[in-house]
Order: sequence, then C-alpha cells, then structure tokens
Amino acid sequence: MYKRTFRPMKKKSTVKVKSQRVDHLHIYITNSSSYTKTIKIDPSLKMAQQHSFLLLCFFLSISYLLSSAQTEATSIERLVPRDLYNKIFIHKDNTACPANGFYTYESFVQATRRFPRFGSVGSPVTQRLEVAAFLAQISHETTGGWATAPDGPYAWGLCFKEEVSPQSTYCDSSDTQWPCFPNKTYQGRGPIQLSWNYNYGPAGRALGFDGLRNPETVSNNSVIAFQTALWFWMTPQSPKPSCHDVMIGKYRPTAADLAANRTGGFGLTTNIINGGLECGIPGDGRVNDRIGFFQRYTGLFKVATGPNLDCENQRPYA
Repeated sequence: MYKRTFRPMKKKSTVKVKSQRVDHLHIYITNSSSYTKTIKIDPSLKMAQQHSFLLLCFFLSISYLLSSAQTEATSIERLVPRDLYNKIFIHKDNTACPANGFYTYESFVQATRRFPRFGSVGSPVTQRLEVAAFLAQISHETTGGWATAPDGPYAWGLCFKEEVSPQSTYCDSSDTQWPCFPNKTYQGRGPIQLSWNYNYGPAGRALGFDGLRNPETVSNNSVIAFQTALWFWMTPQSPKPSCHDVMIGKYRPTAADLAANRTGGFGLTTNIINGGLECGIPGDGRVNDRIGFFQRYTGLFKVATGPNLDCENQRPYA
C-alpha cells in the first residue's frame, strides 16, 4: 500500500432547549440532519405549568434523538441481515481459515455504528451497491479461496485477519509524524489489511487506540478490525477521493483524474486501495478477483454492478 493522508471528521448529536422569550420555546436537535422547532407558549399559563411544559418538550427532544440513533444503528442490519451476511461469507468460520470465529456479524454491525453514512446515502440501490463494493474489497484482501474451492473462489472472504509471512516490517522510518516503535511491525491486518505506520497512526487516532504502540489490536479486536476497514473506506486521501464518495456518485474527477482515465465505478475503489500495484495492467488477476467477489455480491444484493469495474486503463495515483 502507498502513503496516504487522512483527515477524519466527526459529528456529535446535540440537543439545545433555549427560551429566548417568555412566550416562545426554541428546540434545536442536531445529528446527521438538523431539526429546529419553535413552540409558542400561552402567556396565561402559570409558572409551574410552563416549567412542566418545558420538561415535557425536553424529554420529547431526547426521545427524538434516541429514535434517530436507533434508526442509524439498525440501517446496516436492514441492508445486511444476518442470513445474508452468512450467505456472503459462507466459509469465514471454516477451521481451515486462520480467522475462524473472529469476524462475527455482531462485530460488523457494531463497527458500522461509528460510520452512520456508510450504506445510508442515496437511493436503496446506491446503498446496497456501496455495501456490496466494500464487502467485495475486504473479501479479496482476506480471501482463502482458490479456483476449485468448495462453493467457488468467491465464497471464502474474511478467511485471514493478518498477513501471512510478511516480507517487511512495513515501517517507513522517514515518516516522523507517525514514528515506528521498537519491536513493532505494521504488516497487513484486519479486513482491509491495514499496512504501514503512516496508516496505523492516523487510524488509531481516529478510532481511539494507539495504532503505533499497539498495532496488533487490529488483529485482536474484531470491532476495531472492521472499524479500520470502514475508516479507510470512508476517508478521503488527497488527491484520492474516498471509496465511499466514489460508490455513492459524489466523486467529481479533476483534470488530472480525467487525464489518467480515473472514471467512477468499482474499478476506481481498487485504484484507491492498491492501484500502485494492480492498476494500469491488462488482465491483472488480483483486479479480476476483486471483480469476481463484487459480481457475486451484487447478485446477492439484487443490484447491477454498474460500469468501469476494472482499472487496467487507469493510471495509479502518485
């Protein structure tokens, strides 16, 4: 993987109840969308009644937030119910897979709650297409399949949680912003196979763990493992867009992108993830493997793949 710059952003849910005048109540509720309500209070109400009314409005506001949070938390469960998750990852818990028992459905759902825009933007078709693309990419990164594998080569995603026999410590000592720690290695771990100190550092900062001192957390904690993959998927990496923006149709190519033939579609997410090694190469087997997973999953989600599946005619990002 190549060096990337990340600037994750967070949103917090807030409730403000503000009385600017005796006869009006202003309620401000903010989460993924903003909601403002002004309620007129009858001046003839006694003070005790007004206080009771204010309390009622406050608790109604809290109820709204809790309801909204529940909607966000369960949206991925509607898109990917447990039975579909098990159909996608048929063999993830096979005893032949080193990660068997690690990538649970509960961990996947819990991880998505940190990224409420994942799989929730655009039409239902767009939402399913993004989730299918994400699951296809992490399946290739962790595949244990082979050409004649039971149920086919694209039924063995999430088989590994850590790179096997890494050829490097994946420490870029020239990066002083995210310095490596003694006796720590930064090889591929988790669903997206997070690699290099300059990825572990910002991922850990964004997600609340020390990725430089404790990189093994990604292969020991399944929720954090999924969160690193979602963080990578959702975060723009200038000059790269985020994979999320590509799959929801928000990507707008620059002049440099157009010159490099970097067109929107599943192939561009491959370019973002590992284009330096896989893109611009006709018929690359790794790219075709990613496409194979994507085609199987879009079939399960009952959506079309869309155009531009490969990146053989795209120049990688510098």
